[in-house]
Amino acid sequence: MKKPEAVAPARPVKGHCLCGAVAFEIDLPARWAWHDHSRASRQAHGAAYATYVGSWRKRFRITRGEAEISRHEDKAANAARSFCSRCGTPLFYERARSPHMVNIPRALFESRTGRQPLYHIGIEELQEWTYTGEPLVPLKGFPGVVWQRSKKHKRSGGGEPF
Repeated sequence: MKKPEAVAPARPVKGHCLCGAVAFEIDLPARWAWHDHSRASRQAHGAAYATYVGSWRKRFRITRGEAEISRHEDKAANAARSFCSRCGTPLFYERARSPHMVNIPRALFESRTGRQPLYHIGIEELQEWTYTGEPLVPLKGFPGVVWQRSKKHKRSGGGEPF
């Protein structure tokens, strides 16, 4: 199979899986970016939501490890998810209704993609345990750990507990 050449004049942005067996690149800028709160994406990533970057297929290239890519076809959703068969990293999400697009987890890119995630898909499926920007404070005695302090309830005057 002939490897597609870069379409955009800018340098491509590179990405790879956790173990480095699979590498890819897209031409800048990406088409768009979004946060996906759907159950399927939560389960595929094992996270509260997945953040994707969408690229035109003609601006996307696998540069290493094509033989290491495994694919799961979701016939009910008419979509496919690809992942690294060595380390299990979710790699690509493709939908039959958008055959000219390939969706890639934003976290796999080494640098900027030219698009910020401005959109939320499946927001009605947002879980109550998802962090949504509440203020966080350092956890004393645990460097690098922050937590959401519970809201303090003011007691009514008089010193009586009840």
